[in-house]
Order: sequence, then C-alpha cells, then structure tokens
Amino acid sequence: MTKTTMTDNRHEIEVAPAEPAEPPPESLDKVRDILFGGQMRAVESRLQGLEARLLQAQENLRAEFTRQIDTLDGVLQKEVQALTERLTAERTKRTEELKALASELRDVLREHEQRHLKLEATMGTADAELREGILQHSKAVAADLARLTERFTTELARAETALQNDKASRSSLAALFSELSSRLSGQGGDAGAKAG
Repeated sequence: MTKTTMTDNRHEIEVAPAEPAEPPPESLDKVRDILFGGQMRAVESRLQGLEARLLQAQENLRAEFTRQIDTLDGVLQKEVQALTERLTAERTKRTEELKALASELRDVLREHEQRHLKLEATMGTADAELREGILQHSKAVAADLARLTERFTTELARAETALQNDKASRSSLAALFSELSSRLSGQGGDAGAKAG
C-alpha cells in the first residue's frame, strides 16, 4: 500500500512493507512510474542542482580560504622578514655600539695607563731631582761648614797667638811693674832716710 503527502514542497512516501512471497508485478512499477515518475525526476533534478551548488560553494569556499591563507601567509612572511631585518639591524647596531664603547674604554684605559706611567716617571724624576738637590745642598752646607770651621780655626789660632803675644807682654808688664814697685819702694826708703 502506498501513501503520498505533500509538506513544504517535499514529498513523503510511505510504502507498506511488501509481502515477501510475491514479487511486485511489472504493472505496479509502471503505475508507480506514471504516478510518481515526474515528481521523482524533479526531485532528483533538484537534488543534483543542489549538490552541484553545494560542490561549487564548497570549491569557492576552499578557493577563498586558500587565497586568504596564502594572503595571510604572505603578510606573515613579510612581517617576519621585516621583524627579522629590524632585529638584525638592531643587533648589528648594538654590536657596533658595544664595539665602539669597548674601543672607547680601551682608549680611556690606555690614556689613564699612559698618564699613570708619566706620573710615575715625573714622580721618579722629581724624587731623583729632590734627592740630587738635597745632596747638592748638603754638600754646599758641608763645604760652608768646612769653610766656617777653617775660618774659625784660623781666627782662633790668630786669637791664641795674639793672646800668647799679649801674655808675654803681661809678663814683661809684670816685670816692669815689679821693677817699678821696687824702685818706688827703694825711693820710699831713701826718702825716709833723708827725712830722718
């Protein structure tokens, strides 16, 4: 038994289970083809059109998706390349700056080392000059001291000689005074004798 109903432009076909003992007659197929053949062909044609549209839409979506992925991949590759170039440039710049800084530090250290060496040399020279000056000064002082000692020795010898000479004069003077005193005392005795 066959039942047909139409709902929302769709055909629903309910077929009662056929009896297994007898195959359906050929005339039944013809009747079915006459009754439902046009609708089945229309449905089949619609399904094929719908399937073709779905396949076309799927291909379009796949092509669009592939195109967008290719575009995105190109954009990403450009961005990655730009970032890589920037990073490389930044790294090169930093490396050059570090090299320049290291070179500048080496120059500053070399300059300080040269200043230190010059300062040591200057201090050594000044120290040697100071020692030489002290030595010369001490020699000059020693020479002056020797001259003064010699002069004082000479003066002392002269004074001693003068004193020796003066001392002899004193003894002569003492003898003279003694003689004078004896004369005076002798005259005093004569004067007493005359007075007496």
